[in-house]
Amino acid sequence: MTAWHETPGFAIARARCMVFFNMHLLLPLAASFLFVVGLILIKRAGVAGVSPITTLLVTNLSSCLAFSVLWSLGGTFRGWPLLWQPAVIAGLFMLGLTLTFAAIERGDVSIATPVFGVKVVFVALLLTAFKLQELPMAVWYAAVLATIGIAMIQWTGRGHPKRIVFTVALALSAAVSFATFDVLIQRWAPSWGAGRFIPIVYWIVGLTSLAMLPWARWDELRQPHVLRTLLLGCFFISMQAICIVVAVAVFGDAARVNVVYALRGLWGVLLAWAIAKIWGGAESEHSSAVMATRAAGAIVLTSAVILVILSSRSPG
Repeated sequence: MTAWHETPGFAIARARCMVFFNMHLLLPLAASFLFVVGLILIKRAGVAGVSPITTLLVTNLSSCLAFSVLWSLGGTFRGWPLLWQPAVIAGLFMLGLTLTFAAIERGDVSIATPVFGVKVVFVALLLTAFKLQELPMAVWYAAVLATIGIAMIQWTGRGHPKRIVFTVALALSAAVSFATFDVLIQRWAPSWGAGRFIPIVYWIVGLTSLAMLPWARWDELRQPHVLRTLLLGCFFISMQAICIVVAVAVFGDAARVNVVYALRGLWGVLLAWAIAKIWGGAESEHSSAVMATRAAGAIVLTSAVILVILSSRSPG
Protein backbone atom coordinates (compact mmCIF):
# COMPACT_ATOMS: atom_id res chain seq x y z
CA MET A 1 0.00 0.00 0.00
CA THR A 2 1.36 3.41 -0.93
CA ALA A 3 1.68 5.95 1.85
CA TRP A 4 -0.96 8.65 1.51
CA HIS A 5 1.46 11.52 0.98
CA GLU A 6 3.44 9.61 -1.66
CA THR A 7 0.62 9.34 -4.21
CA PRO A 8 1.32 11.21 -7.49
CA GLY A 9 -1.51 13.70 -6.98
CA PHE A 10 -0.42 14.64 -3.50
CA ALA A 11 3.23 14.79 -4.53
CA ILE A 12 2.39 17.36 -7.22
CA ALA A 13 0.28 19.42 -4.81
CA ARG A 14 3.02 19.25 -2.19
CA ALA A 15 5.68 20.38 -4.68
CA ARG A 16 3.57 23.33 -5.81
CA CYS A 17 2.88 24.30 -2.20
CA MET A 18 6.58 24.23 -1.32
CA VAL A 19 8.15 25.72 -4.44
CA PHE A 20 5.65 28.42 -5.36
CA PHE A 21 4.04 29.38 -2.10
CA ASN A 22 6.04 27.82 0.76
CA MET A 23 2.69 27.51 2.46
CA HIS A 24 3.95 24.63 4.56
CA LEU A 25 6.19 27.11 6.39
CA LEU A 26 3.07 28.64 7.93
CA LEU A 27 2.95 25.54 10.16
CA PRO A 28 6.27 26.20 11.93
CA LEU A 29 5.44 29.92 12.04
CA ALA A 30 2.25 29.15 13.97
CA ALA A 31 4.12 26.58 16.07
CA SER A 32 6.80 29.11 17.06
CA PHE A 33 4.15 31.35 18.62
CA LEU A 34 2.08 28.55 20.19
CA PHE A 35 5.22 27.04 21.74
CA VAL A 36 6.12 30.21 23.62
CA VAL A 37 2.58 30.89 24.81
CA GLY A 38 2.32 27.28 25.99
CA LEU A 39 5.63 27.47 27.88
CA ILE A 40 4.65 30.74 29.57
CA LEU A 41 1.39 29.19 30.79
CA ILE A 42 3.16 26.02 31.96
CA LYS A 43 5.75 28.16 33.75
CA ARG A 44 2.92 29.97 35.55
CA ALA A 45 1.34 26.64 36.52
CA GLY A 46 4.71 25.56 37.92
CA VAL A 47 5.00 28.75 39.96
CA ALA A 48 1.52 27.97 41.34
CA GLY A 49 2.81 24.62 42.60
CA VAL A 50 2.25 22.12 39.78
CA SER A 51 5.12 19.60 39.74
CA PRO A 52 7.16 18.94 36.58
CA ILE A 53 6.08 15.27 36.58
CA THR A 54 2.40 16.24 36.62
CA THR A 55 2.99 18.73 33.82
CA LEU A 56 4.91 16.20 31.74
CA LEU A 57 2.24 13.53 32.24
CA VAL A 58 -0.64 15.83 31.26
CA THR A 59 1.27 17.13 28.22
CA ASN A 60 2.15 13.64 26.99
CA LEU A 61 -1.39 12.33 27.41
CA SER A 62 -2.90 15.37 25.67
CA SER A 63 -0.40 14.92 22.80
CA CYS A 64 -1.35 11.26 22.57
CA LEU A 65 -5.01 12.16 22.16
CA ALA A 66 -4.34 15.04 19.75
CA PHE A 67 -2.11 13.03 17.40
CA SER A 68 -4.61 10.16 17.27
CA VAL A 69 -6.69 12.29 14.91
CA LEU A 70 -3.99 11.90 12.25
CA TRP A 71 -4.77 8.17 11.92
CA SER A 72 -7.51 9.14 9.45
CA LEU A 73 -4.81 10.29 7.01
CA GLY A 74 -3.93 6.67 6.30
CA GLY A 75 -0.66 4.92 5.58
CA THR A 76 0.96 1.51 5.98
CA PHE A 77 1.71 -0.40 9.17
CA ARG A 78 5.19 -1.76 8.53
CA GLY A 79 4.87 -4.59 11.04
CA TRP A 80 6.10 -5.37 14.53
CA PRO A 81 9.78 -5.88 13.60
CA LEU A 82 10.00 -2.17 12.65
CA LEU A 83 8.11 -0.90 15.70
CA TRP A 84 11.46 0.11 17.16
CA GLN A 85 11.48 3.11 14.80
CA PRO A 86 8.45 4.91 16.31
CA ALA A 87 9.65 3.75 19.75
CA VAL A 88 12.98 5.57 19.25
CA ILE A 89 11.12 8.68 18.09
CA ALA A 90 8.83 8.50 21.13
CA GLY A 91 11.83 8.28 23.45
CA LEU A 92 13.43 11.34 21.85
CA PHE A 93 10.19 13.31 22.21
CA MET A 94 9.87 12.47 25.89
CA LEU A 95 13.53 13.26 26.54
CA GLY A 96 13.31 16.57 24.70
CA LEU A 97 10.11 17.59 26.48
CA THR A 98 11.56 16.67 29.88
CA LEU A 99 14.65 18.79 29.20
CA THR A 100 12.46 21.64 27.92
CA PHE A 101 10.33 21.75 31.05
CA ALA A 102 13.43 21.46 33.24
CA ALA A 103 14.96 24.44 31.42
CA ILE A 104 11.99 26.73 32.01
CA GLU A 105 11.59 25.51 35.59
CA ARG A 106 15.22 26.36 36.41
CA GLY A 107 15.43 29.60 34.44
CA ASP A 108 13.57 32.31 32.55
CA VAL A 109 11.51 31.62 29.44
CA SER A 110 13.32 34.54 27.77
CA ILE A 111 16.63 32.68 28.25
CA ALA A 112 15.54 29.17 27.25
CA THR A 113 13.46 29.83 24.14
CA PRO A 114 16.13 31.63 22.07
CA VAL A 115 18.57 28.81 22.83
CA PHE A 116 16.01 26.27 21.58
CA GLY A 117 16.39 28.02 18.21
CA VAL A 118 19.88 26.56 17.79
CA LYS A 119 18.04 23.33 16.98
CA VAL A 120 18.10 24.41 13.33
CA VAL A 121 21.90 24.10 13.24
CA PHE A 122 21.75 20.62 14.77
CA VAL A 123 19.12 19.63 12.20
CA ALA A 124 21.39 20.78 9.36
CA LEU A 125 24.34 18.85 10.80
CA LEU A 126 22.31 15.68 11.29
CA LEU A 127 20.75 15.88 7.82
CA THR A 128 24.24 16.14 6.40
CA ALA A 129 25.40 13.17 8.46
CA PHE A 130 22.48 10.96 7.47
CA LYS A 131 22.35 11.95 3.80
CA LEU A 132 26.08 12.53 3.30
CA GLN A 133 25.40 16.00 1.89
CA GLU A 134 28.05 18.68 1.75
CA LEU A 135 27.34 21.23 4.45
CA PRO A 136 27.17 24.79 3.04
CA MET A 137 29.56 27.29 4.60
CA ALA A 138 26.56 29.44 5.49
CA VAL A 139 25.54 26.83 8.04
CA TRP A 140 28.89 27.18 9.79
CA TYR A 141 28.50 30.96 9.78
CA ALA A 142 25.05 30.46 11.26
CA ALA A 143 26.53 28.27 13.99
CA VAL A 144 28.95 31.07 14.92
CA LEU A 145 26.13 33.62 15.00
CA ALA A 146 24.03 31.27 17.12
CA THR A 147 26.90 30.88 19.59
CA ILE A 148 27.24 34.66 19.86
CA GLY A 149 23.51 34.99 20.40
CA ILE A 150 23.57 32.40 23.18
CA ALA A 151 26.46 34.22 24.83
CA MET A 152 24.54 37.51 24.76
CA ILE A 153 21.56 35.85 26.41
CA GLN A 154 23.62 33.86 28.90
CA TRP A 155 25.80 36.76 30.09
CA THR A 156 22.84 38.89 31.16
CA GLY A 157 20.68 38.58 34.23
CA ARG A 158 21.31 39.31 37.86
CA GLY A 159 22.97 37.23 40.52
CA HIS A 160 22.43 33.69 39.21
CA PRO A 161 25.14 32.98 36.59
CA LYS A 162 25.21 29.25 37.44
CA ARG A 163 21.45 28.99 37.01
CA ILE A 164 21.66 30.73 33.64
CA VAL A 165 24.43 28.40 32.45
CA PHE A 166 22.41 25.39 33.62
CA THR A 167 19.31 26.67 31.81
CA VAL A 168 21.29 27.13 28.59
CA ALA A 169 22.77 23.61 28.93
CA LEU A 170 19.31 22.08 29.41
CA ALA A 171 17.90 24.05 26.46
CA LEU A 172 20.77 22.99 24.20
CA SER A 173 20.27 19.35 25.21
CA ALA A 174 16.57 19.65 24.40
CA ALA A 175 17.47 21.16 21.02
CA VAL A 176 19.74 18.19 20.21
CA SER A 177 17.03 15.71 21.22
CA PHE A 178 14.32 17.39 19.13
CA ALA A 179 16.68 17.87 16.18
CA THR A 180 17.33 14.13 16.14
CA PHE A 181 13.58 13.61 16.50
CA ASP A 182 12.86 15.71 13.39
CA VAL A 183 15.57 14.17 11.23
CA LEU A 184 14.53 10.60 12.04
CA ILE A 185 10.88 11.43 11.35
CA GLN A 186 11.89 12.78 7.95
CA ARG A 187 13.88 9.61 7.34
CA TRP A 188 11.41 6.97 8.59
CA ALA A 189 7.88 8.41 8.27
CA PRO A 190 7.57 8.27 4.44
CA SER A 191 7.63 4.46 4.29
CA TRP A 192 4.89 4.24 6.92
CA GLY A 193 2.81 7.25 5.96
CA ALA A 194 2.34 10.14 8.37
CA GLY A 195 -1.12 8.84 9.26
CA ARG A 196 0.35 5.67 10.71
CA PHE A 197 3.83 6.56 11.91
CA ILE A 198 2.97 9.69 13.91
CA PRO A 199 -0.05 8.34 15.86
CA ILE A 200 1.92 5.20 16.77
CA VAL A 201 4.78 7.39 18.06
CA TYR A 202 2.45 9.27 20.37
CA TRP A 203 0.54 6.19 21.50
CA ILE A 204 3.89 4.87 22.71
CA VAL A 205 4.48 8.23 24.41
CA GLY A 206 1.08 8.03 26.12
CA LEU A 207 1.45 4.42 27.27
CA THR A 208 4.97 4.98 28.57
CA SER A 209 3.89 8.10 30.43
CA LEU A 210 1.40 6.09 32.49
CA ALA A 211 4.41 4.88 34.47
CA MET A 212 4.56 8.40 35.96
CA LEU A 213 1.09 8.13 37.53
CA PRO A 214 2.32 7.12 41.01
CA TRP A 215 4.40 10.33 41.19
CA ALA A 216 1.79 12.74 39.79
CA ARG A 217 0.20 15.03 42.38
CA TRP A 218 -3.38 15.81 41.39
CA ASP A 219 -4.13 17.83 44.52
CA GLU A 220 -2.11 20.63 42.91
CA LEU A 221 -4.87 21.04 40.33
CA ARG A 222 -7.79 21.57 42.72
CA GLN A 223 -7.69 25.31 42.15
CA PRO A 224 -9.68 25.97 38.94
CA HIS A 225 -7.39 28.73 37.67
CA VAL A 226 -4.30 26.53 38.07
CA LEU A 227 -6.01 23.66 36.25
CA ARG A 228 -7.10 25.96 33.41
CA THR A 229 -3.62 27.42 33.09
CA LEU A 230 -1.97 23.99 32.92
CA LEU A 231 -4.50 22.50 30.49
CA LEU A 232 -4.32 25.51 28.19
CA GLY A 233 -0.52 25.44 28.25
CA CYS A 234 -0.45 21.71 27.48
CA PHE A 235 -2.99 22.25 24.67
CA PHE A 236 -0.77 24.87 23.01
CA ILE A 237 2.31 22.64 23.36
CA SER A 238 0.39 19.75 21.76
CA MET A 239 -0.87 21.94 18.90
CA GLN A 240 2.57 23.30 18.12
CA ALA A 241 3.93 19.75 18.13
CA ILE A 242 1.31 18.73 15.57
CA CYS A 243 2.29 21.66 13.34
CA ILE A 244 6.00 20.76 13.42
CA VAL A 245 5.64 16.99 13.12
CA VAL A 246 3.16 17.19 10.25
CA ALA A 247 5.33 19.74 8.43
CA VAL A 248 8.40 17.50 8.71
CA ALA A 249 6.68 14.16 8.08
CA VAL A 250 4.59 15.32 5.13
CA PHE A 251 6.85 17.86 3.41
CA GLY A 252 10.24 16.42 4.41
CA ASP A 253 11.75 19.90 4.72
CA ALA A 254 13.19 19.66 8.24
CA ALA A 255 15.93 22.25 7.75
CA ARG A 256 13.73 25.11 6.53
CA VAL A 257 10.86 24.16 8.83
CA ASN A 258 13.19 24.52 11.80
CA VAL A 259 14.57 27.78 10.48
CA VAL A 260 11.13 29.35 10.70
CA TYR A 261 10.37 27.55 13.96
CA ALA A 262 13.44 29.18 15.53
CA LEU A 263 11.57 32.50 15.52
CA ARG A 264 10.23 31.35 18.87
CA GLY A 265 13.44 32.89 20.22
CA LEU A 266 12.07 36.34 19.48
CA TRP A 267 8.59 35.55 20.79
CA GLY A 268 10.18 34.08 23.91
CA VAL A 269 11.93 37.33 24.79
CA LEU A 270 9.17 39.73 23.77
CA LEU A 271 6.13 37.83 25.10
CA ALA A 272 7.79 36.69 28.33
CA TRP A 273 8.75 40.27 29.15
CA ALA A 274 5.37 41.76 28.20
CA ILE A 275 3.36 39.14 30.09
CA ALA A 276 5.64 39.33 33.13
CA LYS A 277 4.99 43.07 33.28
CA ILE A 278 1.25 42.33 33.46
CA TRP A 279 1.10 39.14 35.55
CA GLY A 280 4.46 39.26 37.25
CA GLY A 281 7.39 36.91 36.79
CA ALA A 282 11.16 36.73 36.79
CA GLU A 283 11.46 38.75 33.57
CA SER A 284 9.64 41.69 35.19
CA GLU A 285 12.44 41.99 37.76
CA HIS A 286 15.12 42.60 35.12
CA SER A 287 16.08 46.06 33.95
CA SER A 288 15.27 47.32 30.48
CA ALA A 289 18.97 47.08 29.62
CA VAL A 290 19.09 43.39 30.56
CA MET A 291 16.00 42.53 28.52
CA ALA A 292 17.28 44.64 25.61
CA THR A 293 20.50 42.61 25.63
CA ARG A 294 18.51 39.39 25.65
CA ALA A 295 16.40 40.71 22.78
CA ALA A 296 19.58 41.56 20.86
CA GLY A 297 20.85 38.04 21.46
CA ALA A 298 17.55 36.66 20.18
CA ILE A 299 17.89 38.84 17.07
CA VAL A 300 21.40 37.49 16.45
CA LEU A 301 20.02 33.96 16.74
CA THR A 302 17.24 34.86 14.32
CA SER A 303 19.86 36.23 11.91
CA ALA A 304 21.53 32.83 12.00
CA VAL A 305 18.15 31.33 11.17
CA ILE A 306 17.65 33.67 8.21
CA LEU A 307 21.15 32.87 6.94
CA VAL A 308 20.34 29.17 6.96
CA ILE A 309 17.04 29.58 5.10
CA LEU A 310 18.66 31.76 2.44
CA SER A 311 21.36 29.16 1.92
CA SER A 312 18.89 26.27 1.65
CA ARG A 313 18.23 24.84 -1.75
CA SER A 314 14.61 25.07 -2.76
CA PRO A 315 13.00 21.65 -2.60
CA GLY A 316 11.99 20.13 -5.88
